[in-house]
Amino acid sequence: MQSKFRTTASLCPGPVSRRSFLEAGSLGLGMLGLSDLLRIRAAAAEGQPPRSSSDTSIIFIWLPGGPPHMEMYDMKPEAPAEYRGVFRPVPTNVRGLDVCELLPMHTQCADRYNIIRSIAHEFADHGGGHKRFLTGRMPATPTGFVNDAPAVGSIVAKCRHSVAADLPNYVSGTEPGRAAVDVYSFGAAYLGPSYTPFNIPGDPGEPGFSVKNLSVDQNFSERLDDRVALLKGFDRMRRSIDESGLMSAMDQFNYQAVSMLTSDRAREAFDLSREPDELRQRYGRHCWGQRALLARRLVEAGCSFVTMVMENPYQSGVEWLKAGTYNWDSHAVNCHLFEDARVRFPIYDQAVTALVEDLYQRGLDKKVMLVVTGEFGRTPRINSQTGTQTGVAQPGRDHWPQAMSMLVAGGGMRTGQVIGSTNSKGEEPRERPLTPNDLWATVYRHLGIDWTESFPDHSGRPMPILPFGEPIAELLPVA
Repeated sequence: MQSKFRTTASLCPGPVSRRSFLEAGSLGLGMLGLSDLLRIRAAAAEGQPPRSSSDTSIIFIWLPGGPPHMEMYDMKPEAPAEYRGVFRPVPTNVRGLDVCELLPMHTQCADRYNIIRSIAHEFADHGGGHKRFLTGRMPATPTGFVNDAPAVGSIVAKCRHSVAADLPNYVSGTEPGRAAVDVYSFGAAYLGPSYTPFNIPGDPGEPGFSVKNLSVDQNFSERLDDRVALLKGFDRMRRSIDESGLMSAMDQFNYQAVSMLTSDRAREAFDLSREPDELRQRYGRHCWGQRALLARRLVEAGCSFVTMVMENPYQSGVEWLKAGTYNWDSHAVNCHLFEDARVRFPIYDQAVTALVEDLYQRGLDKKVMLVVTGEFGRTPRINSQTGTQTGVAQPGRDHWPQAMSMLVAGGGMRTGQVIGSTNSKGEEPRERPLTPNDLWATVYRHLGIDWTESFPDHSGRPMPILPFGEPIAELLPVA
């Protein structure tokens, strides 16, 4: 079957930043960035739809580039050789739920997650795919990563802006050079920059890792009490001369900034050294595993939406593979699909299954919903091209939004399910066709957010949170 959507035959660089992200100011500038962010956020919260006060949250693991569904969760061993690939499916502890042989840890905990095989959309470019998937809207342009509608995490941040007031409520974890919101279409569009994620660049498992804008050096920490006392003194003076109340309001947000910086809750949430070494080993001493563990700590501390990017496996001591590629964009010109998978899949397997098991073992399986996905799947038919790095012919797959697979868990849902199916060659949904909007309607329902509510766009027009979509019945909480 030939795709009706454009695929890329030449080198595809994958998600790339299209504009710089305006980050919060540094501590050395007196916390202006953080306090300004809090002021903007409070002003922007006026007129928002009612938020839920329920203790729920989302961990969203983002696999940019497009994971190969027919190598992971939707294998077709009976398909022709040019479709099925070289790996074999293996059974899990749930009858009828098979996964790739390179995901052995998945086989032991399949009763605690679900696989969705029938979500599809129509945007085959990375930019269009990111925007379509992450916003729940048809993007104005099929390419480019700058959102014209808010990403789901930004909607959640606005609806639940006052949750977890003493630590960031919407957090993302990325590589240091890929922290800008437009690298992955994490932009807030007409909601404004205060609803973009608080980014944590780097490997949280590295020795000496610290979180920018939430870490203080010893000298500054010793001066914080004096700073608060000084602010209180200025506050008394200002209040007597400030008839508008503006300065009092500014003081309030400065106090909040100091509170966030000195909060035990915030400091402890980001401190992985508080976790047992055995658990950190279970997640894997790799950036992906430690990001997954940090995500669990953040939602446990009260964050509403935590996005962790698992993109480049060749770090944390993993040697670069000449036939490998940076992200999940497994065109033949980028990588040898199967050689890259032999490195990438075991790291992914360890990190994701550790997170699934940890959520259930800690009793967070009702509070936290976990979603693991990329922007689309890969072409069912394998092609061969000369690799840019290797200079020899190698197998790969191109972009394919008509079919994709994803893992979901937690949220109080019944687990151990395969939801939907594709046809015999993995080309398109056969049973239970769904869209990204159905997934997001499920997420919003879990968070207690009415996805039919609206926000005004730049022109003042009311824009519904989701233009269409219904919660996926199989993922609703068990009564």
